[in-house]
Amino acid sequence: MLSLTLPLILINAVVSISAFSKSEIMARYQFNAYMIYHRKQWYRFITHAFLHADWMHLIVNMFVLYTFGQFVEMNLAYHFGSISPLIYILLYFGAIIVSSISTYRKHKEDHWYNAVGASGAVSAVMFSSVVFGPFMKIYLYGILPLPAIMWALIYVGYSVYMSNRASDNINHDAHLWGGFYGMFLTLVLSPDIARNFISQITDFMR
Repeated sequence: MLSLTLPLILINAVVSISAFSKSEIMARYQFNAYMIYHRKQWYRFITHAFLHADWMHLIVNMFVLYTFGQFVEMNLAYHFGSISPLIYILLYFGAIIVSSISTYRKHKEDHWYNAVGASGAVSAVMFSSVVFGPFMKIYLYGILPLPAIMWALIYVGYSVYMSNRASDNINHDAHLWGGFYGMFLTLVLSPDIARNFISQITDFMR
């Protein structure tokens, strides 16, 4: 089955790199809740997720998407066969929208607030992978192995802390809500997936 993860990475790279040297692209398509609310530019809910602030932002997001995306696609294909690409698209693009709703409500009167990045969608893919393999070992920088579910809990705690501080220009709310959406959607897709996840958790706790 043809992977959707690699085309998504390619599109993100092409659009983001183009915008690095063309500020008009960034200005027109980045997430700006004020412009969405007052000018009805609803397309920004989607387009901002294909833009990134800089090379590091792009590379990190695409590395995480590459790391977890194909694992999620493989498991979706096992459970859903030929319709699995549609479910992966729902996971990815649904997360872009869902992860932006909180930010939209919070900043719809703040004309100065802008955000870019695929973090909400990437978080959804990462947390979906946690449902399929909660105890698969993930190595941070190749040296610190922890189960995927532990990294997910650390990630949630970090996102909540940074969102409350609001001391940087990163939309940590998108990370958090994207992750929750990815986990929730994956669990409700199939009783078998939910049962398998619960079984792995209970077996580990025995």
